[in-house]
Amino acid sequence: MNRYLMLAALLTLLFGTAYGQKSTMAADEKAIQNTVDAMLKSWHTHNYNDIATWATPDADWVNVVGMWWKGREEVRLAHQVFHDMFFKTTPLTQQSLTIRFVTPEVAIGHLLWHIGAYYPPDGIDHGTNKRPEGDDLATLVFVKKDGKWLLTAAQNVSINAQAAASNPVTMSRK
Repeated sequence: MNRYLMLAALLTLLFGTAYGQKSTMAADEKAIQNTVDAMLKSWHTHNYNDIATWATPDADWVNVVGMWWKGREEVRLAHQVFHDMFFKTTPLTQQSLTIRFVTPEVAIGHLLWHIGAYYPPDGIDHGTNKRPEGDDLATLVFVKKDGKWLLTAAQNVSINAQAAASNPVTMSRK
């Protein structure tokens, strides 16, 4: 009889732990989505003064053309300058976010988003400088600091639809 009680207690403990981990993971995923929402809010308001609410002081960002900004202040400054110049009317829409936890305090997110057309470097159509609307994929690294998930590194790439059609991984799934 004691074996059965011990087995029941062990199963209860294992189920409870697994349920607790699932519950914590769901809460963490929601918190990470909230961080992404704050980041997108900065985009939509074209104001990056709130970056401290969603990024670590040592955050890095590599943009779609390979500019590497080191530290939250550089990330804020670069985004703000570009929003003041050519992103000021450019829409950005989240399509999906997948999250993988590396540790309980580190997560990698893959954010697929759709960006509207824009005209770098100054926001004016010069006839040859239009970047068409399209999809981008950002790899985001989040860390949990004092119970809050913050962005600590990001790299954004434009998706080339023509090249994506020849992706050997997706082609092998057909």
